[in-house]
Amino acid sequence: MVANSTIVPNRPDTALVDDRFLLREVRRNLAAMISTGVLDKGILSMLECTVAGSLPKPSWLAEPEKLWAAWRLEGKELELAKRDATLIWLKEQEDAGIDIVSGGEQFRIHFVHGFLEYIEGIDWEKKTKMGIRDNRYVVDVPTVTGPVSRKRPVHSEEVEFIRPHTKRKLKFTLPGPMTICDTIADAHYGRRPDMAMAFAKLLNEEARELEARGVDVIQFDEPAFNAFMQDTVDWGVGTLNAAAAGLSCKTAVHICYGYGIKANIEWKKSLGEEWRQYEAIFPSLNASKIDQVSLECANSKVPMSLISLLKDKEVLVGAIDVAALEVETPEQVAATLAAAMEFVDPERTIACTNCGLAPLPRDVSVAKLRALGEGTVLARSRL
Repeated sequence: MVANSTIVPNRPDTALVDDRFLLREVRRNLAAMISTGVLDKGILSMLECTVAGSLPKPSWLAEPEKLWAAWRLEGKELELAKRDATLIWLKEQEDAGIDIVSGGEQFRIHFVHGFLEYIEGIDWEKKTKMGIRDNRYVVDVPTVTGPVSRKRPVHSEEVEFIRPHTKRKLKFTLPGPMTICDTIADAHYGRRPDMAMAFAKLLNEEARELEARGVDVIQFDEPAFNAFMQDTVDWGVGTLNAAAAGLSCKTAVHICYGYGIKANIEWKKSLGEEWRQYEAIFPSLNASKIDQVSLECANSKVPMSLISLLKDKEVLVGAIDVAALEVETPEQVAATLAAAMEFVDPERTIACTNCGLAPLPRDVSVAKLRALGEGTVLARSRL
């Protein structure tokens, strides 16, 4: 380890100095220290950064700043546009210094339905009114009417397109079994645990194929874990384990407090001065087969000390608030990471966003990605 003062320069005492002055000096000093042997190059492999999932769709692909907006193109034009949008976000992530990139979910409208629309046994015409996330909001959802099955790979072509276009580690997100069951009605299985296990088997088939095509991290999104804590312990983690069975790539589960939409913001206001939902489920997750747990930390009321319950996992620390238009400074990102590293070793810490950035303006999202990348550099320099 190296003392902070040897890496981070004294800044001029003025509020007008941009954070980029500090970043330039940090990078210059790090390079000099590595070349002279003062700093072990291995430190730079610590504290990587990544994104939780979705990124905004360009205005020519779908209506901006709107979750689950319909496509604006059709046929071959739509498929080419999805590829173009994906390439844009790969470049933006790389320019921002993101170590583990994703396609930003540009090939799908909805993070759950993007997988389900290729699954047999679902009647998309039979709509059922259902409360989502323990009745946080009520919507009409498609209905499972028979045994579910996957007739062909769902996302393989997407990964085959993305993988040659970046040399960085690649993350791919899939909906988790419990969250699928909380986003679709059941008129066949009768019990949520049974339906979740059926979907877990399909997710596992898909995940194995994605791993074979070069995906480095497969993340299962499980926001439902924060709404049904006892069910998570009783059967949710078990179905998650089944979805990840046999994978040799890194596996992650993302558990946040939702996109920055009105229903989620109002729900958060009802949770009190401390959000302790994680406390109920972390022991079971720590005993699971999953490698990484992705959390919401920036501008949240989650006690950082709860991270200590994940002593055997890598922790993706959400250091970017997806419910605010204000762009974090690199210093703020570094401060969030430093607070988390009071309870998790730097070797097990990965900087991340709280959730997907899809509902935000594109320019704000780009700026937040850059803040994440630069803030991670700062935090890493202080190890």
